[in-house]
Amino acid sequence: MLQCNLVMIGASTGGLKVLEQLFPRLPVLKAAVVIVQHITPLIDQAFVTSLARVSKMPVMLAREGQTLQPGNIFLAPGGLHLHLVGNRSFHLSDGEKVNSVRPSIDVAMKSLVSCAGQRVAGVILTGMGSDGAAGISHIKQLGGITIAQDQKTSVIYGMPKAAAETGMIDFILGTEKIADKLVTLFG
Repeated sequence: MLQCNLVMIGASTGGLKVLEQLFPRLPVLKAAVVIVQHITPLIDQAFVTSLARVSKMPVMLAREGQTLQPGNIFLAPGGLHLHLVGNRSFHLSDGEKVNSVRPSIDVAMKSLVSCAGQRVAGVILTGMGSDGAAGISHIKQLGGITIAQDQKTSVIYGMPKAAAETGMIDFILGTEKIADKLVTLFG
């Protein structure tokens, strides 16, 4: 089975606002897009509905065992950690919180494995704390492309700043430039 390219996006406080600015700028990408947003189970479906309104790609909650498909956006369900199985499908778990959150960006990103011929990009958007810093470092170590949102366009510059401080970020960009970079990589 052919691996599909993958974009993993981590976001927290202000994430919906930034994603609603990002997704209208994207065509259907030649990659699966996985979003890990710090979110509760009560609002995850509303989040999907909001993103679906502005996205050219279908948006859905990730389901246990679901296979990643290029040109689709998958949101980690609220209250569950999302793990990638062989970079091909999802496993969801209600394990201990990591960085005080579940879903954790670090858990999802660190579940990626090295895969020949697969292009991977990791993006850390607005949010408090440092969730995603270890995950983005992992993606860089696997040879992926790493992006952090800039301070100017972040609602809260905690997570992108922590990611940048790892020294593992290829690009620090505003929202519009993140969209442009993803189109260049996967358009």
